[in-house]
Amino acid sequence: MKKKIGISYTETNFQNYWNWFTPADLGDNLELIELSFEKNNVKDIELCAGFLLTGGIDVTPSFYGGALEYPGQPDIFLPERDEFEKLIYDYSQALKIPVLGICRGMQYINILEGGKVLEDIGSANLIHKKETEDKVHYVNIGHNSMLYAIIGSENGIVNSAHHQGVNGYSLSKNLIANCYADSPDQLIEGLEFKDKTDKSFMLAVQWHPERMKEKEINPLSQKLKDRFLEEVKKMEK
Repeated sequence: MKKKIGISYTETNFQNYWNWFTPADLGDNLELIELSFEKNNVKDIELCAGFLLTGGIDVTPSFYGGALEYPGQPDIFLPERDEFEKLIYDYSQALKIPVLGICRGMQYINILEGGKVLEDIGSANLIHKKETEDKVHYVNIGHNSMLYAIIGSENGIVNSAHHQGVNGYSLSKNLIANCYADSPDQLIEGLEFKDKTDKSFMLAVQWHPERMKEKEINPLSQKLKDRFLEEVKKMEK
């Protein structure tokens, strides 16, 4: 039986996440499954040996005690998506299943671990918020982090398309920042567990590796994916 990677459904650019995993990546042993808050296919969560939490609409502020109104907020929130993805994350942690979080996925993992998000990053939007295309900037990677062990470099180039973020004041006490934007705002660009004892693989990034230009040769896309797939293949189910 093939091992399944559950990709959480997002209302924006879902196909990019799906297409990121090529037939060569999946081979004869892996397959993808859509985990959708719209379909509410909760039972399918139990079939998965790995999870990808995608980007998309802002997390509902009531989930982290955030402001009711802020610049750039969506016309509507999707609390049903938040609830559904909480089920995914809680299941992953209970059964020690690998998780990769992207953009909103990173922010939501921080929230689910007890942290918060900056509702709007203000002037830093000039560097991070998408216009007609994703912004591009450098990141600095912590030398002692798991991310560094995967990438093998202390810096790199990423794409950026977010107006919310995480900084040292909003960071969960259970997590550590493994990289920061190389810009005056010093926004956190990646997260991993502070104490990895008895934990499964969890890596979360603020950028979009699934749609990065030259993603096949940029280690901050390709090597992330490769390591995630390695961790999924280790799972028994």
